[in-house]
Amino acid sequence: MWIEIVLFALLVITAVTIAGLNDLFAAAMLSGIFSLLCASLFTLMDAVDVAFTEAAVGAGISTVLMLGALSLTGNRENQQPLRLGPFVVVLLTGAVLIYGTLDMPAYGDPAAPIHQHVAPEYIAGATAEFGLPNIVTVVLGSYRGFDTLGETAVIFTAGVGVMALLLGRRKRRDGDEVETSGEGHGDAKS
Repeated sequence: MWIEIVLFALLVITAVTIAGLNDLFAAAMLSGIFSLLCASLFTLMDAVDVAFTEAAVGAGISTVLMLGALSLTGNRENQQPLRLGPFVVVLLTGAVLIYGTLDMPAYGDPAAPIHQHVAPEYIAGATAEFGLPNIVTVVLGSYRGFDTLGETAVIFTAGVGVMALLLGRRKRRDGDEVETSGEGHGDAKS
């Protein structure tokens, strides 16, 4: 329990630090750290599939995309005037979300509704309906198949975006080098 509290505190500290930064490179790096902290929390909550997706997409591909975008733009944020409206909206939304979780059962409570209805059906159906001994595979591939397909599509799309960004940048660099070297050869012949 204490490790989850420490990780959550680190998440809050990282988020506040990111919000106060003007250096976009540092913000991109801290966003990757934020995603790794989230993945760690998901792992502690026994949501390894979500943790893996968060680590791959949030810390991996998203960080690469942000760094790629920074290579095409500046690395400093232009100062904007401080506006309290969005900050108040975020605080109110957070307060409403926390209030909405107050009547939920405790984390890991075996008497929680999900453990009384859904989990026993998944466990019984893993062998009876699909004949597979691995319950995780049955849940991810069958019961949550569309969700898993959606996660896979997001990862694939992010990967294609990274490749397009990196290849586009590489072609421009190669083109610049060809033009520069071509002009140099033309001068040598004269």
